[in-house]
Amino acid sequence: MGDVLWTPPADVREWSRIGGYLRWLREHRGLDFADYDALWQWSVTDLAAFWRSIWDYFAVVAHTPPTATLGDTAMPGARWFPGATLNYAENVLRMPGRADDDPVVVAHSQTRPPVTLTAAELREQVRRVAAGLRRLGVVAGDRVAAYAPNVPETYVLLLATSSLGAVFSSCAPEFGTRSVVDRWQQIAPKVLVAVDGYRYGDKPVDRRAEVAAIRAALPSLTHTVHVPYLHPTGSADVPQDALSWAELAAETDEPLTFTPVPFDHPLYVLYSSGTTGLPKPIVHGHGGILLEHLKMLALHHDLGPADRFFWFTTTGWMMWNFLVSGPAVGATIVLFDGNPGHPDLGALWRLAEETGTTYFGTSAPFLLACRKSGLVPKQIADLSALRGVGSTGAPLPAEGFTWVYDTVGTDLQLQSLSGGTDVCTGFVGGVPLLPVHAGEITCRALGAKVEARSSDGTPVLGELGELVITAPMPSMPVGFWNDPDGSRYAEAYFDVYPGVWRHGDWITINERGGCVITGRSDATLNRGGVRLGTAEFYSVVEGLDEVVDSVVVHLEDDEGGAGELLLFVVLAEGLELDDALRKKIARELRTALSPRHIPDEIHQVRAVPRTLSSKKLEVPVKKILTGTPVESAAAKGALANPESLTAFATFAQTRPTP
Repeated sequence: MGDVLWTPPADVREWSRIGGYLRWLREHRGLDFADYDALWQWSVTDLAAFWRSIWDYFAVVAHTPPTATLGDTAMPGARWFPGATLNYAENVLRMPGRADDDPVVVAHSQTRPPVTLTAAELREQVRRVAAGLRRLGVVAGDRVAAYAPNVPETYVLLLATSSLGAVFSSCAPEFGTRSVVDRWQQIAPKVLVAVDGYRYGDKPVDRRAEVAAIRAALPSLTHTVHVPYLHPTGSADVPQDALSWAELAAETDEPLTFTPVPFDHPLYVLYSSGTTGLPKPIVHGHGGILLEHLKMLALHHDLGPADRFFWFTTTGWMMWNFLVSGPAVGATIVLFDGNPGHPDLGALWRLAEETGTTYFGTSAPFLLACRKSGLVPKQIADLSALRGVGSTGAPLPAEGFTWVYDTVGTDLQLQSLSGGTDVCTGFVGGVPLLPVHAGEITCRALGAKVEARSSDGTPVLGELGELVITAPMPSMPVGFWNDPDGSRYAEAYFDVYPGVWRHGDWITINERGGCVITGRSDATLNRGGVRLGTAEFYSVVEGLDEVVDSVVVHLEDDEGGAGELLLFVVLAEGLELDDALRKKIARELRTALSPRHIPDEIHQVRAVPRTLSSKKLEVPVKKILTGTPVESAAAKGALANPESLTAFATFAQTRPTP
């Protein structure tokens, strides 16, 4: 694949956390692994031994020990650590390596001044809020919902809720009423904690009307708690029938306690994007999330007590849940709420300097936007503390890798990772033991038996295939909410290959274990019998100065012909698509990729439809172009810009029949 951009230091096993784990395996298990590949092979072959080693190495706090590590290996239905009881919040709040007065939460916002919580202050706030939830009648199994941004209150609420064995669910306050109600009506929350609004850049966004509408649509609610975030003027802004956050977190003598729950007891409910129906309510368990995040954050991201860990995310994306497990491995977490492009694209890089961030996580589109704007982060901010950069949300092409090493830093490790809400982690990513190659995800994560499969189901190496996981992982969902027989869960992941998890991405795994993901398999482009991923299209097309965004779809020919490849582009302000630009795009695609990648038609649109978490919606666009009404092709409440669909419907109605 690409050039080697970073090589592990010769002494990496001496100072890295995965090096410490390898020494522990040798001393306590009698296992010696020559390289990462050997370690990975063992981790996906002897599942019980590997995951028990994670439990023991990180000294998981349990109230009762497990009777086994893996009760059943069949998927779906694998049962991990039967008999064990534990609590996620208890393990996170242990904060190994941190003193009471060490800062463990550093929160910046465009709505209010920065907030810092020490380890002692975080535990104290969780103690008070847990007591407040108890006063409201919250018990194990009840649902507590947060309509709140990436701020300390939301994090405290998650930990307090989980300490009681209750179930947490969050929606970012930019979600509209319909999006929130579609999610929370399915889980019937007992308590709602909501902000009154927020500031996005210099724009105030009041959400009090949305909160009122959400409350009216959730008859299960017994209490609402108001967080005066946009209007911090005190009790005057609290709805008459709501508590204030200050009242919920009032002083109390109740000690901080943790309800022991089974390993697979629900911790929180995350949701699929819901673009083609109701969002799927994906239930994650206390033990599975804890073990997976301990493994990834410490062994793959190399995070510990010396680190300040940042990922740009909202509370509506699973990367928030991933980020806030940071204190479980001793890391300080850096929270940010606001517009990452305000006042310019340098904002987050300056935040990294101000907070002393050592690991900077973001999305591939953000890195590519910085590259396209000509930004050189190391010229506008002191990034000398930075030793890791994470990228996810979309494939990062080779030029994105090169830009990071050219403009951010040469000594850091760039880790591109991919996974999803379904597993609340990355199952392919980076590791300190292996070099970074441009355009390539470094490895399959420990304990994640990821394979590529051909169209006939055969495992393949070195060629494009369907991404599957052939052995269970503890952080796979414990189920979907209100799916008693598991049929919806089985249909979502196991309908194509019985007993094998089908994720829905195209992946190529090379001979050294490196991975390249080239788009969703349900948005396949198939020209002349060759399957093409969409990610490489976007890398080339959006690399042009004239193109801001794009979406490509392939319309099959019912009579067995080649079909049509259609490319839609959003152009820079003031530009109009003409034949010269069409030829330039075609030439770039031919040169960088192949003649097969040249679209049959290129059209200009004002916007590309995206989910609330900024993912492109290729499949709904394809449905609309083949005659499906807009209202049936995608649930508008799941879109960040539902008005963008109209242009595709108009195009479908007015274009000549080919």
